Amino acid sequence: MNTTKQLFLLSEDHTRRKFIFNLSKVAAATAFLTTPFAGSAASFFNADGDVTVGQIIDKFISQIPGAPFPSTVDTLKSGDRDIKVTGVVTTMFATIEVIKQAIALNANFIIAHEPTFYNHADETAWLANDDVYQHKAALLKAHNIAVWRNHDYIHSLKPDGVGMGVLTQLKWAPYYRPDLGNVLMLPPISLSSLIDYLKTKLSISKVRYIGNLDQNCQKVLFLPGAAGGKRQISEASKIKPDVLIVGEISEWETAEYVRDAQAKGDKLSLIVLGHIASEEPGSEFVLGWLKEKFPTIKSVHISPRNSLSFM
Repeated sequence: MNTTKQLFLLSEDHTRRKFIFNLSKVAAATAFLTTPFAGSAASFFNADGDVTVGQIIDKFISQIPGAPFPSTVDTLKSGDRDIKVTGVVTTMFATIEVIKQAIALNANFIIAHEPTFYNHADETAWLANDDVYQHKAALLKAHNIAVWRNHDYIHSLKPDGVGMGVLTQLKWAPYYRPDLGNVLMLPPISLSSLIDYLKTKLSISKVRYIGNLDQNCQKVLFLPGAAGGKRQISEASKIKPDVLIVGEISEWETAEYVRDAQAKGDKLSLIVLGHIASEEPGSEFVLGWLKEKFPTIKSVHISPRNSLSFM
């Protein structure tokens, strides 16, 4: 059987783990978002009961080893814990467009994976006189919307919730072994076919890469998101993968290391997926968790889509 087809046909039955999202529910939620918001939006997000923002946050944190953490970026960026939830939106970034869609859906709680205010700690003092920040903060306040960042906690799940969300979407969960961490041993596949597979499964129009497209790839070091150049390079040096797949890079770090490694004669390729594409299934993972733990609270995933376009 063709290796690419073999990857596509892997059974999802082998990927079922506690808290892994139901893809059919995600598809249904996505389909809903393609319909007009008028008319039925308010009734769609009409919560039963008096569940608060704080109760949902505490429930998620309760499953994390060693939590709550004394220092974390996973704090409320707007709103407060006592807000009664009318509906929840999960997303990678609480962009202004995502906020507007949440308002249209009568959802007043957004769970985002990444910062809301343009820096890792969501510090806002330096933005006090910035009109973009002021507009976004005022929009959230006017509609009493709580935004909670779920970054450190979801990554601290065992296994990592974001990682398992991505592996499930790629149908690579059968290759995950806790003892190997971020190393996956795939059926042999060319770099070209691997790139095509990733683009198809993660809905990516283009990726950046370094390597010979005919190279055979089997040992994969998979580091979604922004692991940082030192970690990407250190693990590649230690593990010696055929290909390093990452979310994003500093171009003057990892890319230059891979280029020099190839000039040295090493068989090391690099695929850069983009930060959102490489981690967004983690937000869909949270959607599945919400539907399991709070079935009476209406919830949906909204993709912020890539902020950058390609020509």
